[in-house]
Amino acid sequence: MGRDAFVSRVRAEGKRLYRDLPWRNIDDPYGVLVSEVMLQQTQVARVLRYWERWMALFPTVDALAAADVATVLEQWQGLGYNRRALALKRACEQCSEQREGALPKSFQELVELPGIGPATAAGILAFAYQQPADYVETNVRSVFLHELFPDADGVSDKELAPYVHDACDEADPRGWYYALLDYGAHLKSQGQNPSRRSRHYARQSAFAGSHRQKRSFLLREVLAVPDGISIEALAQALNSSEREAGREPLEAEEVSALVRELAEEGFFSFDGETARPA
Repeated sequence: MGRDAFVSRVRAEGKRLYRDLPWRNIDDPYGVLVSEVMLQQTQVARVLRYWERWMALFPTVDALAAADVATVLEQWQGLGYNRRALALKRACEQCSEQREGALPKSFQELVELPGIGPATAAGILAFAYQQPADYVETNVRSVFLHELFPDADGVSDKELAPYVHDACDEADPRGWYYALLDYGAHLKSQGQNPSRRSRHYARQSAFAGSHRQKRSFLLREVLAVPDGISIEALAQALNSSEREAGREPLEAEEVSALVRELAEEGFFSFDGETARPA
């Protein structure tokens, strides 16, 4: 399929399948950043329940930078991957301190911020600044694989890159990528998932019983007790939950290691005996 035919097909499908989402067609780079971070490994339906509330509580870069960590993490609960919330806050702190509360307008400066990778940076450029960018995420990848690599397996993003770059509409990158995202989401909803044929595809591991699940449990316990909770109480709560789920309880040293890990990453403070919201 040639470029013009591909573009025409994607535009037609994008128009037919367009999703009117609250973070679309806005010129607020911060609002776009929040949506891009929330949408990483999280379904749109869930993000819809969080984005507007988040923007009401933390409407600007400076507002999020000034918020305490505990409040930010409390508002993030339910989205998963809590590291994203911390990285988002740290990126905003950096922009508040060094850029008068504004996000950069160049790809290189964006990827230098905490938690902002190439796809997020390209999304900000395309969706907030209407700048052409090579934006590749799972739905975008799915469309290129479905239309241009229908019989290929193990296709790398390096192979897709020239097609993504060449197809981008320099006059309307925002609308072009909306079309790709909506078409890609539709393909998946029909039982197809062309992104599985990508070399970069990785099935998400089970959450229940995982290291990530135990960390999330401990974080919720700490956030629920503003005055602090002892390591013994945390171990008791976690192991009670593990037993109820039919899993083996953790040794005291394992719980302590998890708590220290979270504290070292900035999720809360821990003095060796008591964990407190930051």
